[in-house]
This record gives sequence, structure tokens and C-alpha cells, in this order.
Amino acid sequence: MKISKRRVELIKQIRNILRIIYSKQIADELIGKLKNMMDIYSKNELIRFKRKRYKNQPVISEKDSILITYADNIQKKGEKPLVTLHHFLKRYVKDVITGVHILPFFPSSSDGGFAVIDYKKVDPQFGTWEDIRRIAKDYHLMVDLVLNHVSSKSKWFQRFLHGDKRYLNYFIWYDKPIEMPEVFRPRETPLFTKFKTAMGDKYVWTTFSADQIDLNYRNPEVLMRIIDVLLFYISQGAEIIRLDAVGYIWKEPHTSCVNLAKTHQIVKLFRRVLQYVAPYAMLLTEANFPYKENIAYFGEGDEAHMVYQFSLPPLVLDAFLRKDASKIQWITKRTRPDLLFFDFLASHDGIGLLGAKGILTEEQIENLVELTLKHNGLVSYMKRGDKKEPYELNITYFDAINDPNNPSDLLQIQRFMASQAIMLFLKGVPGIYIHSLLGSRNYYEGVKKTGIKRMINRQKLKLVELEEELKDKTSIRHQVFENYLKLLDFRKRVRAFHPRGIKKVIDIDKRLVSIERKMGSEKILAIINVSDENIPMSDYQLYFDLISRTLFDGVAEPYGIYALRE
Repeated sequence: MKISKRRVELIKQIRNILRIIYSKQIADELIGKLKNMMDIYSKNELIRFKRKRYKNQPVISEKDSILITYADNIQKKGEKPLVTLHHFLKRYVKDVITGVHILPFFPSSSDGGFAVIDYKKVDPQFGTWEDIRRIAKDYHLMVDLVLNHVSSKSKWFQRFLHGDKRYLNYFIWYDKPIEMPEVFRPRETPLFTKFKTAMGDKYVWTTFSADQIDLNYRNPEVLMRIIDVLLFYISQGAEIIRLDAVGYIWKEPHTSCVNLAKTHQIVKLFRRVLQYVAPYAMLLTEANFPYKENIAYFGEGDEAHMVYQFSLPPLVLDAFLRKDASKIQWITKRTRPDLLFFDFLASHDGIGLLGAKGILTEEQIENLVELTLKHNGLVSYMKRGDKKEPYELNITYFDAINDPNNPSDLLQIQRFMASQAIMLFLKGVPGIYIHSLLGSRNYYEGVKKTGIKRMINRQKLKLVELEEELKDKTSIRHQVFENYLKLLDFRKRVRAFHPRGIKKVIDIDKRLVSIERKMGSEKILAIINVSDENIPMSDYQLYFDLISRTLFDGVAEPYGIYALRE
């Protein structure tokens, strides 16, 4: 079969990256196997269809936003959750949202699906691959590649425990307890877990929990098998691959073991593999670290297509707390115009604080901790030597922005929607967690049942009860949902919000997020008031507000949201 010049060049680049990761000898041994794997997946009917449909390139626009949800967030008696999710999207969300990130739907033993037992199976309690493909026909599908670790119940690790020689180097282990205080830890659990194996007791590297066994990428076979999983997801309809906990995958003992050079080489490798097989597909890196380390995953435009905007959730919360949006304005000014962020405020995890390091002061971060506790939320900590530091705020975003102890607050819907508008109006692709779309409150029962703080924002909803709440025009769910859909529908009709467009920060008042967005000949000024005060804007009086479809009177009302055109 004749191979194109572009693919010949990609094979050369892939070989060179493999040489950097391993050696010339290993690269020469792997390249034939990898090319064969890529050629087989390239013949997949669905991949070929999408290559033609998207003209061999990622297609993203102002119309695009992505819903983040578990497969079983919405449940209907007698129906598989993936079917229920699809029906809910088609009936209520329709085409206002164009993409869906279904959090790990594989067989799993813990951590909300992130302890994967089998990468290539759909958990039968959720549905089937056919259900996944049906959703992928109607929505851009994002799938998690949980590449740092597998479940202790997985076949790979079970074979290791039984002494299978093939799997001895799939994991990182020692014969005796070992201390590595230099290793960065996002958890308070031990770095190594003792397991009884056919070879005796072994101490195995477990970054996140005793049930999540870190993979050993020094073994080239591990990398090859993960690439196979990556391409399998693409063959099932996925268009965006979320690289979960990517910063931890390469280990160098007695270093921090995060964001190492060979980790970045692996991301570069994945990018070229996708360019070879499915050039329309995109990589999204989930690297919950301070800003500079996070954006490093763009590389020189040769690593991730998108990275999470981890600084945004704490910065937005801080802006509403202090009635001061200057930190959001500051970070927006300093963001390179070519970077494509996945903008989000809430997720299945909490509000991470690492992204705000170096942007917010320690006192401002502590104020967010105090706010969370005051709003009946919880706080997760990490160890730094003998010291504990706040790592994550566990609270729904609605209850973070609004005080649940003050239910009579007449501005709570407007305040919450103002926070969400910031995410929607910034330059990037918005990711909307389902519990934000539905205005969910803190779920204390889940925390009580499991002892897991993150369950406060992971409630499973019964469809019949959800539908009743959505019908009730006085309910928070109805008001948030309707306002959210209207705002999303407005956004997708404004060309200036194209994620590849131009943005310019306009300094008007510290209480305002004010950003000029431009694409082609269309230009608007997006304004969000983060305070409960009227703010005069006389210079913009008689501009036309595209949201209200009226002339702007020159005053930004409390928590007002505007899209102004001259």
C-alpha cells in the first residue's frame, strides 16, 4: 500500500520520539509494530468516515461546548444509564451543547471509575459500546484515557501478583519499604502499598490509592498497549481523548516524579499517532498543577490540542468573594493568544487550588478555604513534608458562589449565572459539569455513606424526580437550567466567541470581567459584574446589548451579564 509523504514524515517523527524515550535499538524494534497497529486502526470504518467528514483536521467553533457527566448521573428504573443519558440530552439539551465527556464508564473498583479493571469494556451496569457509539453520533464524544494506573483488580495486576513473567515489569515495585519524600503527592495515602505476591511481599508504587497501581512506562510494552487503548477509543467514536493525571506517568526515583521531560515526549508521541490515524481527534491534558507547568503541555504546538484552565475555578470564586475580577483580567492578559484552553469551573473533582498558586496570595487561598467551610463544604489536603496544605475545595459550585445558609437571597441565580458566564465568554472551549447545568446543591448523604469528600458533588439523580424539579418554575434547578441553556444558545450564535478568535482585555473597573472578543469583522465587548453593586459605564452608553436585545443604559447591574456591540 502506498504511504503518503505526510505519513512517512510522521513515522520518522514517531521513531525519533521513541529513541528519546527509550533508545535507538528499542525504537527500531517498536516502529514496525506501531506502524502496523496504526495501519489497522486507519482502516476502521468509523475513523475513515470521520476523517472525510472533518477533512482530516480538528473542527472546533463558537458553537461547541462540552457537558461533563458520569454515565449514571441520571437514572431511570429498568433502563441502562447510558440510554437514559442519551434520551435526556436529546429531549432537554438538544443541540445547545455539542459535546459530552462521559467520565470513566469502564469496569472499575474505586475512585468513581478511575481505577479501571478493563480498558476495553463498558461496565454492563451502564450499557454497551453500542450505546456509546449512539451518543457519539449525536455529540462530540470525550473519553478518559486513565493512563497513569490500573485497578488492583485488573488482569494486568492480578497476573503480576501471580508471578506471570510478562507482567513483572508492568509496575514499579521494591522488595523492601522505601522512602521517597521528594515525590510530589496529591494524596495523604502512602506512596507504596505492600502486596502479597507469588514472589513474596512486594512494595508497589501507588500514587493515588492502594487500589490504583501505577504503570511502568519504562517498559515499552506498557506504552504500546496504552497506545492501542487510545486508538480503540477513537475507533468507538471518541473525538477528544482526556489524558487523565498525565503529569505523573513517567517516574524517576528521587525526583518530584511529575511533569518530567519524558512525560512530555509521550504526549508528543500520542499527538503524532492521532495525526497518522485520526487527524480530526484532539488530546486534552489533565495536569492539575500551577499555571506554567499546566500550559507546558501545549509544548511548541506539538503536544496537547487543549489543556484544562485549572486556574479558572479558584480565580472566579475569589473574584466573587472579594468583588474584584483583576486576577481574572491579569491571567487573561498573559495567556498566549494561540493557546486553546478547556475552560471549566466545576467537575467530578473539587475546586483545585494548585492552579491558583503564584496568582492568588496564600491569604487569598486561605480565604477560599474559609468560605468553603462557611458554605458547609469540605476541604481536602495534601502533604508537603511534615506540613499539610489545602489541595481541593469539595463543594458544588452553586453552593461555593452562594451561601446555602441564606436561602432567601434573591440574587443567587443571577450570581451563579454570572460566574458561569465568565467561563462561557473567555477564549476557549467551555466544559460544563452536569451538576452546574442543573444547579445542584451539596450532597451530604453521599459523603456520609462513603466517607469520600468528593461525593459532595457527585449525586446520582432519579430522572422522574429531576423532571419534576425542571417543570417547577420556582425551583433552583429549573431557573439555572433554563438560564444556562439560553446563555449557551446565545453564545453559539455569536461568531466573536470562536475559540480561535482574538481576545483583548479592557480595563474598566476591578469589579468587572471585561474582554473584547473578535472573529473576522464581528467584535463584541463581554462584560460580567462580579459584585452586588451598580457600576457606571458611561463610555458604553447606547451600545447594543446582544443578550437583552436592548440599548445598554450605561450601568452594569449587580451580577449583570452583557455582550455589547457598538
